[in-house]
Amino acid sequence: MAKIVVLGAGIGGVPMAYEMKEIVGKEHEVVVISDTPTFHFVPSNPWVPPKWRKPEDLKIELAPVMQKKGINFIQKAATKVDPGNNKVDLDDGTSVEYDYLVIATGPRLAFDEVPGLGPHGGYTTSVCHVDHAAVAAQDWDRFMQDPGPIVIGAVQGASCFGPAYEYLMIIETELRKRKIRDKVPMTFVTSEPYIGHLGLGGVGDTKGLLESALRDKTIKWITNAKVDKIEPGMMSVTEVDDDGNEKKKHELPFKHSMMLPAFTGVDAVRNSGAEGLTNPRGFVIVDQYQRNPTYKNVYSVGVCVALPPVEKTPVPTGTPKTGYMIESMVTATAHNIRDQLAGKEPSDVPSLSALCLADLGDSGVAFLAVPQIPPRNTTWSAQGKWVHLAKIAFEKYFMRKVRKGISEPFYERMMLKLMGVVRLK
Repeated sequence: MAKIVVLGAGIGGVPMAYEMKEIVGKEHEVVVISDTPTFHFVPSNPWVPPKWRKPEDLKIELAPVMQKKGINFIQKAATKVDPGNNKVDLDDGTSVEYDYLVIATGPRLAFDEVPGLGPHGGYTTSVCHVDHAAVAAQDWDRFMQDPGPIVIGAVQGASCFGPAYEYLMIIETELRKRKIRDKVPMTFVTSEPYIGHLGLGGVGDTKGLLESALRDKTIKWITNAKVDKIEPGMMSVTEVDDDGNEKKKHELPFKHSMMLPAFTGVDAVRNSGAEGLTNPRGFVIVDQYQRNPTYKNVYSVGVCVALPPVEKTPVPTGTPKTGYMIESMVTATAHNIRDQLAGKEPSDVPSLSALCLADLGDSGVAFLAVPQIPPRNTTWSAQGKWVHLAKIAFEKYFMRKVRKGISEPFYERMMLKLMGVVRLK
């Protein structure tokens, strides 16, 4: 009997464990290691600060579900991945040995790379984690007592831009509902070279759609932006030109700010000391089969995977790992480990396509990119209230999937439906 360990229990780790267990059944052991007892649905975090969701609405206790699925759940923090000895060290001094390891930790949030950034010791909030979103909700409550300027966006090196646009427009919608939008100047600050770049070079007309949305809501923006420092109520930003040379300095006052950080690999992985496991930022190096080229029994899925930037930009930006891309990584990895268990070489390659539903408060933008990284076979984008409603429906479906231990792919089905729409056009 082989032991397959999944490190991490988020958007990538939980489906990975479910699909792996369904494939291997009782013949092999599946173990999940997580530093938290709950799964939380990250895409809904921007709804928490304005009270459109409560943090507990987005959390699911994992131990009971894992037990029903026959998965061994270990709620402890990993301190070191040791692929040379096929083990993961834990914070209580114990270790978990494995025959196969799937690293699905998600990222480390690199708030420390910008002075004053982040909810812990900094002056901005975050929606990268549900607990951060809960802190942002407290900051939002204070803001409502004394409204003023708002600055939202993503700093240099960020790779996940969608939540910044979502939070911006969700907050704008909430301000209009409260009839105080006229008291709140709003500025969007982003390292992207243009609005709608999204770390992907744009998808379809995302540039036009998102620029139009910001103009319609009288939201100012600064692109090619490098955040120099953040002090109480003030953000210092350098705007650069297309060659990366300083163009203009901005001092932006704010009463509420949410800025997405850059990511790195988590400490247990990036500080493993295992040569060939990660790139300089601590992201796991994988081949076309999601397998590490140096350690042939180590795979990785999700945000912790190393992907090169789509293109060089004046201010560094990374490539996002969207839901459908992660889903395809999970399926390929499960199939490839199954093949290795049977004495075969891996052969399943993930599609790495993108399907994104970005909620804009009372509307939304959807885009489809096949594959996610250009050049593409299919590029499509659209907007409308249906996107907002579709994201709500998706949240309900995915939470049900986690609660019930369902391993069926969702993005694949939705993508096929949208592909039909694209072909009809």
